[in-house]
Amino acid sequence: MSADSIKLIANNKKAFHDYFIEETYEAGISLFGTEIKSLRQGHCSIKEAFISIENGEIYIIHMHINPYEKGNIFNKDPLRKRKLLLHKSEINKLYGKQQEKGYTIVPLKVYLKGKHAKVEIALAKGKKLYDKRHDIAAKDQKREAERDFKIKLV
Repeated sequence: MSADSIKLIANNKKAFHDYFIEETYEAGISLFGTEIKSLRQGHCSIKEAFISIENGEIYIIHMHINPYEKGNIFNKDPLRKRKLLLHKSEINKLYGKQQEKGYTIVPLKVYLKGKHAKVEIALAKGKKLYDKRHDIAAKDQKREAERDFKIKLV
């Protein structure tokens, strides 16, 4: 396995539906031994997860990592708060933007990069209902155009 090989573990498709993604960051995750073993098997979910900044440190909350089946007493709480590893300047920038109205920080995907677990987080602005309707209409138009083009080619 090469040093920069990437294996996707979990993806948060709902974030793209509910938010306008403005900036993305790659952060490391502070994990225990049995958690990384479970993550390597692909047992992770970030559907309900969110990012919080407390005392100058950034955490991912409600990220579910299933307990490792051979981990017995060494398994940790599957929904525990996990520290993310980012530079202090990036944390301060995210904290400043999060204080503005409408901005939040959401996890987009969890993946293994080489032997390290990473999470891609994004600074996002919430969509209104009419924005979501507009995106759905545009997607439908694109699908219909592709269908018409495919029929004309045959």
